[in-house]
Amino acid sequence: MNKLFTPYQLGPITLRNRFIRSAAFENMCTNNTPSQMLQDYHVSVARGGVGMTTVAYCAVDLSGVSFDGQLYVRPEALEGLKKLTDAVHAEGAKVSIQLGHCGNMTHVATCHCLPVSASNGLNLYSPTIHRRLKVSEIKHLVKKFGEAVDFCREAGFDCVEIHAGHAYLLSQFISPRTNHRHDEYGGCFENRVRFLNEVLDEVMEHAKGDEKSGKKALAVVVKTNMTDDCWRGSDMEEGIRIAKEIAKHHVHGIVLSGGTVSASPMTILGGAMPIKALAGYMPGKMWWLKAALLCGGGKMMIKTSPFRELYFMDWAKRFQEAFNSDPEVKDIPLIYVGGVQSGDSCQRIMDEGFELFQLAHVLIKDPDFVHHVEKNPHYHAGCKRSNYCVGRMYTLEMKCHECVERDGEQIPASIKKEIAQLEQKWQQ
Repeated sequence: MNKLFTPYQLGPITLRNRFIRSAAFENMCTNNTPSQMLQDYHVSVARGGVGMTTVAYCAVDLSGVSFDGQLYVRPEALEGLKKLTDAVHAEGAKVSIQLGHCGNMTHVATCHCLPVSASNGLNLYSPTIHRRLKVSEIKHLVKKFGEAVDFCREAGFDCVEIHAGHAYLLSQFISPRTNHRHDEYGGCFENRVRFLNEVLDEVMEHAKGDEKSGKKALAVVVKTNMTDDCWRGSDMEEGIRIAKEIAKHHVHGIVLSGGTVSASPMTILGGAMPIKALAGYMPGKMWWLKAALLCGGGKMMIKTSPFRELYFMDWAKRFQEAFNSDPEVKDIPLIYVGGVQSGDSCQRIMDEGFELFQLAHVLIKDPDFVHHVEKNPHYHAGCKRSNYCVGRMYTLEMKCHECVERDGEQIPASIKKEIAQLEQKWQQ
């Protein structure tokens, strides 16, 4: 148990322990700039004991924003982010920020342009058509990722996490499901990972420190899919190849996730989506999707993935074995994420040989989780995984239903009933 609370050297930065708050979307921004609510939440998690908290999700460009409550790199966000990082540092934690581009997972009304992707197509979830990026535009976005790293350093962040999974833009290029190009960015594996490699080259160059100028070095981690877990997506074998490709850039850590937002979202989250909650909190302009969800389409569109603690562990161990047997990549830390609910879960991650891990759901319900585990190694936060916190995020901030009711906010009776049914199911 003691190892959980020992420092860890993540590239150029030292974490006070092995707990990292993962980049779970908060929906706490106002006009795409940080709010007091966003700051207060990350400060509460830092005060609760994590080694590092991760702000999610910051687009490198307005074209990569998928929600109005998200950040994107622009001068107007700088002052608020500086206040956030200063406040987190005052609590003794490091602070990271996730950088990415959502690609086709947006709408013209949100990103203020025709959504882009690796190839032309239709996103049924918005719904919107999206267009293929030109090579010149790909090169421009590569530069945007580098500039975003400089922006994050100025804002006081210690680390950046590059989002290359879950069917966002980098993943849309990697996956044969969404990449139908016939140029140097499509077709064979080497071409499909070209955009990712160019981005990581740029990011690692900008993340370097300079003692003469006083420019601090930033840690760099990358979130990747172990498998897309969907038809025509990247499978586990290709997922290992992708992770090794990332490792060649000497990043400081690789976060092992899985699933596809538009095809297998519950693989990412674990459990079932509360359909009534999801539909109930959707804005009125999405009436057609609300109707589809409530008329029985929800169970077809969003497949349940039975929840169990540490649900990604078996997959993650396969990656661990592949890395340990390859001398070229075995020194790159693999960061576990998925289904951390208790002190026993945390200890098992250490026992399995992972040096760091990320957690989110449990910190939504209980920001003091780390302190509780430090006092009681067998502490369980009691998160019953109804995923209500996710279902409400189309229009409201991320929040556990227990915290909502504790704070005096009313939850519709039909949604409360659904939550109770889902929580009972996972306890059986």
